Amino acid sequence: MASPEKQVIHPEDSISMNQGARRTVFVVGLGMVGIAFIEKMLALDADKRYRLVTCGEVEWYAQQDPEHFLFHTGEQVTSLDTVARSVTTSKGRKISYDYCILATGSESTLPTYVSPVKAERARGIFVYRNISDLDTILSYSEQEHVKGGRAVVVGGGLIGLEAAKAVFDLETISEVVIINRQLFPLSRQLDDEGGEIVLRRIEAMGVRVLTRTFVKDVITLDGVLTGLSLSHDQYLKAEMVIHAIGITPRDDLARQAGLKCAEKGGIVINDLLQTSAQDVYAIGECASWKGNTYGLIAPGVEMADILSFNFTQVETDLGGFKPRVMNMPDLSTKLKLMGVDVASFGDYFADKRSARGVLISEVAVAEPLTRDKAEKAINAKEGEVAINTVTTGMKRESRKAAPDGPIECLTYRDPFSYIYKKYIFTADGKYLLGGMMVGDTSDYVKLVSLVKKKKVLEEPPSRFIIGSGSKGSDDSADLDDDTQICSCHNVTKGAIVESVKAGVTTFSDLKAKTKIGAGCGGCVPFATNIFKAEMKKAGHALSNHLCPHFAMGRQELFSVVKIRKLKTFPEIMKAVGVKQDSLGCEICKPAIGSILSSLYNELVMAPIHHANQDTNDKYLANIQRNGTFSVVPRIAGGEITPDKLIVLGQVANKYKLYSKITGAQRIDLFGAHKQDLPDIWEELVAAGFESGHAYGKALRTVKSCVGTTWCRYGIGDSVGMAIHLEGRYKGVRSPHKLKGGVSGCVRECAEAQSKDFGLIATERVGIVRALHYIINPRIKTTSVFVGGNGGSNPRHATLFATDVPPSKVIHILDRFIMYYIHTADKLMRTARWIEQFDGGIERLKKILLDDELGICADLEREMGELIGSYADEWKAVVNDPAKRRQFRQFVNTDERRSQTEVITERGQERPADWPKRVPPTKFGESVIVAPKSEWEWRKLATVHDLTPTDDATTSVAVKYGDSQLAIFHIPRRGYFATQQMCPHKRAFVLDHGIVGDDLDGNLYVSCKFHVLSDGKCLNDEDFSIIPFDVKQEDDDLLVLLPDSDSLDTAIGTSKWMVKQASAELSSRGGGEGIEIAGVGIGLSERGSACSGGQRSCSGGNASLDW
Repeated sequence: MASPEKQVIHPEDSISMNQGARRTVFVVGLGMVGIAFIEKMLALDADKRYRLVTCGEVEWYAQQDPEHFLFHTGEQVTSLDTVARSVTTSKGRKISYDYCILATGSESTLPTYVSPVKAERARGIFVYRNISDLDTILSYSEQEHVKGGRAVVVGGGLIGLEAAKAVFDLETISEVVIINRQLFPLSRQLDDEGGEIVLRRIEAMGVRVLTRTFVKDVITLDGVLTGLSLSHDQYLKAEMVIHAIGITPRDDLARQAGLKCAEKGGIVINDLLQTSAQDVYAIGECASWKGNTYGLIAPGVEMADILSFNFTQVETDLGGFKPRVMNMPDLSTKLKLMGVDVASFGDYFADKRSARGVLISEVAVAEPLTRDKAEKAINAKEGEVAINTVTTGMKRESRKAAPDGPIECLTYRDPFSYIYKKYIFTADGKYLLGGMMVGDTSDYVKLVSLVKKKKVLEEPPSRFIIGSGSKGSDDSADLDDDTQICSCHNVTKGAIVESVKAGVTTFSDLKAKTKIGAGCGGCVPFATNIFKAEMKKAGHALSNHLCPHFAMGRQELFSVVKIRKLKTFPEIMKAVGVKQDSLGCEICKPAIGSILSSLYNELVMAPIHHANQDTNDKYLANIQRNGTFSVVPRIAGGEITPDKLIVLGQVANKYKLYSKITGAQRIDLFGAHKQDLPDIWEELVAAGFESGHAYGKALRTVKSCVGTTWCRYGIGDSVGMAIHLEGRYKGVRSPHKLKGGVSGCVRECAEAQSKDFGLIATERVGIVRALHYIINPRIKTTSVFVGGNGGSNPRHATLFATDVPPSKVIHILDRFIMYYIHTADKLMRTARWIEQFDGGIERLKKILLDDELGICADLEREMGELIGSYADEWKAVVNDPAKRRQFRQFVNTDERRSQTEVITERGQERPADWPKRVPPTKFGESVIVAPKSEWEWRKLATVHDLTPTDDATTSVAVKYGDSQLAIFHIPRRGYFATQQMCPHKRAFVLDHGIVGDDLDGNLYVSCKFHVLSDGKCLNDEDFSIIPFDVKQEDDDLLVLLPDSDSLDTAIGTSKWMVKQASAELSSRGGGEGIEIAGVGIGLSERGSACSGGQRSCSGGNASLDW
């Protein structure tokens, strides 16, 4: 996109920007480190003492003050003159500077046997470093002579394993071989024991690893790779070889300018990041500090921090501050490689450098710990780990002395689960120095914090290996402030604490300020508890308001709706809402939808209720990450006939559904396209199935063991009871999902004590006098448990009632479930409800068993009315043509469009993985090549397609060229349109989102709170979408659009659909932004700009930041 006209400077001009006291800082390189430096300078230079200048373009640049930040597009720096203090660009522009910052990054290293010329000309020889490399590999793998062939990856380090996983996932590659000089992979992050675990995991995937082997030469025929010549005179046939053997700092610009560079590469810098030339600095991968270069992003960002601080904070109006200097950077890493979690932190090789002792200790192979074993270990003396071990033939020398003092190591190795941990402590056990993890990295954040702060340990070292045995407090009182709570947006406990101190008083405001919970949402319950605890500490009154639209909690709202017999969302908003004409939001709409279902159980597909549902309830199936859905028919009690199993198999085959048996004794069919759902349901309903409500906050299943039906230990008919309970409570919606379990004896095979409600059949001995004899019959009874659940914060169920005759069980459960529906907060499981219930379980017993409040009969009556209103939701859709129409993918065509690459794994199809982090991506009209003056009104839908009403929002998706759009109707506000893809996860789902408003009337769709009028994201300024104008002409809906080719260039499905290999690269940080057809969105592939002669201003695409 074009930069502002006032910033356009002609190439023939010679520019000097030394205007007055303002000093010019020229930044060479727009990789992640260069960008970080610019951002930090703009944030810290409040007095605007500096003007920053660079080459390259990002939409964000145009939003900055041109007096503070200037950029030039379409050119790169070709020379640096440190005497004249100027740089020259490829367009002949000469730019003077006061300070020059080199952030030119690095490039992949080629082995000596592959010359640059050979690498350029020979086909089948690649490096693995950036998106461009990956695209080239993907394209080459599609060629006929490569399909079904072997790919060889040279290098067993971090990048090598990533490259191996990328080609392993390609359907065109039949075999992957890794060649590693060392005995085990990841030798720079792990010791031999850890590397062996990783090696075994890689080989278990079917990937060959040749260790202690190196490549002598590549063999080509007519310029095409045919194989490799290996050490020991071996030959390995190969259709493709990928070199991942390291990086080389990009220092050519510095060398040409006469700057001192290290012999092995890198611009030499001192502790202040200064190069050998005055006022020239180097940061990031191009810099060599004390003989070291760093390929990880963290040291580069730390350099950007240091330099921006020294420029802006050393001399301030408040006085002078000591300059920051470079210290040994933190090289801790946590990654997922070849499907296994790997982490190293602190001084993880401290034992390798220590002096060798004389004592010999055996390597222990730990058995998986049971609770009893763990407790024994916890109770052991400090410094001891009481775990059962078996001795292997491997032995190693204990290292008793380290450069800074003696050390001790604790090691845990579980080869069965591919888990390995080694933690290094000072000999007195008071400090953690470093460590490594394979398989289980759950404690990584906590341990890194302990190492960084050099904090004295408060518990014995053994507990770090086997756990403390305590559950800890839900309010995180025992966690340090730098503990990460939200991994999606890296939000720490300290950020929550500081937000409360700064005046944040609602969780929604906390979410907007910190982005916590704005990713996967898994952290919300824990984060909410922390927030409440901090609010209490700060002396703030905690609001229980449902959301900004309702000044009351869910329990109060439930009572109001019930007493006043309100039956629709608009009625409720008008009666008790803060603003009577508000649309509501993504919080109150589903909550009220659940309340209405719990009271009246009307079909959620009804137009007046449909807009209140989240995507799962809206389409009666669980949406998956590729926009398809999973179908889970009810299999009550886990009992199913062979004929029904056959039907499930036939349906799965017909619609190509990924099939999996769930932990709740059901069969889950994944990958169903929205438009196929009614047809799938029709076949299942015809076979006797009905909805399993896996999509709803409702009863899911009642799990059972086989009980007296088959088991020789069975006391009760657990299957029959489970089927009865599931049939009774099916379709009952509640504040959160409900799960039950029935075990036929105390052996508890159905795990009833981990469910929201659970029954265990028992026997007790009675005394009966018959004639002249006293006999002791065994009377069958039931123990009732409540409030158990699994998940991220599991809870063992609490014994609620004993010796309950089977005929009385229903009464107790009716009361329990209905009272939970009445009084629990939104999205609160029964476990948390009981924990937070005033008076706890004993108070509940008095209310529900002793009828202390006199409400038990009412609760049972209400449950009876609720279950009497049940109707199968799938069948209701199957039998209604109008409702079937709501499941079309696009309303203007029957064409289908996949939204994610499909890969095959273990014989079944599944979607490619989502990136674990998504680059900031801002869409806007400016990313479309065609100017808006050339756009035209184009008919894409009809009014009938949206079935608009005066009481509820509606939305549909349409297809235009290769692009997808979402069209919305808002009562009293008209029609709106946006792109269909949400940029946060590159998911084409915006038409599924709940449309809401804030109290100022701003409309948004709640995938990530995108404003419908301008596309901005209300809680994440790094993302935005494109809105489009819509108008109605009679029954037609027209959208103002450019030609389809221009729009496809910006938001075409093919361009943005998730692909496995590119997702992995993005997850590693290989693409901090996106560039589309020469039009910048976000950052351009992390290219470090302005230092060479390739596509980006940097002379090449950016590096991976290992």
